[in-house]
Amino acid sequence: MRYSPLWECYQNQAKLTEFAGWMLPAQFAGLTPEHQAVRQRAGLFDISHMGQIELQSPHILEDFNPLVPTAITQLKPGQAQYTVLLNSLGGIIDDIIIYTQGEGQIKLIVNAACTEKNRKWLHQHLPRAVIQPTSQALMALQGPDATGILQTLTPVALQTIPRFGHTIVSTKFGHIWVARTGYTGEDGWEIQAEPAVGQALWRELLAQGATPCGLVARDMLRLEAGLHLYGQDMNESSTPLEAGLGWLVAWDKGDFLGRARLITQKNQGVAQKLVGLVGTGRRIFRPGYPVRAQGQTVGHITSGTLSLSLGQPIGLAYVDTPWTALGTPLTVQVREQELPVTVVKRTFYTRTG
Repeated sequence: MRYSPLWECYQNQAKLTEFAGWMLPAQFAGLTPEHQAVRQRAGLFDISHMGQIELQSPHILEDFNPLVPTAITQLKPGQAQYTVLLNSLGGIIDDIIIYTQGEGQIKLIVNAACTEKNRKWLHQHLPRAVIQPTSQALMALQGPDATGILQTLTPVALQTIPRFGHTIVSTKFGHIWVARTGYTGEDGWEIQAEPAVGQALWRELLAQGATPCGLVARDMLRLEAGLHLYGQDMNESSTPLEAGLGWLVAWDKGDFLGRARLITQKNQGVAQKLVGLVGTGRRIFRPGYPVRAQGQTVGHITSGTLSLSLGQPIGLAYVDTPWTALGTPLTVQVREQELPVTVVKRTFYTRTG
């Protein structure tokens, strides 16, 4: 079992759970107050379990470019790009964020369960690059008040940093790396620091008004925002076109791993697509529940929850393409019942302001 550098900050204050080999906080005060904190004020998450990989070579963006379907060679230092690693059949190895550091350096933040798999994949395909996993404290400060709270700790004008921008800033605890990214659908920051600095920062952010939050709230928040969870909503058997991530594909960028399969799917269509579903009542759709239409199974649920923002059950599901048009009525089989649902856009919640 692995423990976060921030473990001692909350080990006696949270309900804990094992996730991807890590002991992490599932909840602090509970799902509802944590969810409300992020949507209305600011929540603070320990995400140190996420894989942190730094790569360096003289032409790292050019070398990395064939491994992803997105054009990345134009990225400048201080910019970032969400994308996916693909295998030769176009299947998604992982979804990642690439942060360009300058001087032939990039930083990757990857899913915890995929860190070792990704590291081996990168060594195989980037033999000239120096690939260095790191284990610093990593936290996410998310919500409409996140920037104001973080601003109390640094003289750097954070409002000048755009979405998916990142930089190193000074604080009274030491220098930290901040990125305007997140996994909740809200404005916010992901923060990387040396362990001792991270611990001091965690305590100070709570003192400034942030609410500690756990994995349970994070999962609902990301699902409301229509954000994928690797291993549930996509895996190595699903392609970006099937998973609703076709917008990541730069068809004119030249060759990349999996391109031939994606070209075929683009021309011939896909058998299933990931869609959003919204229902009525309070029954939660669990992964694996069948999705049905006209007496036949046409798909399955990958993620589901009872949304606190909408007051309705929501879910993501792979559904046979003829049944994926917005507004299509379907049912989800929950034990012996078939509950009515409607196909909707996958972004269930959009922040205002």
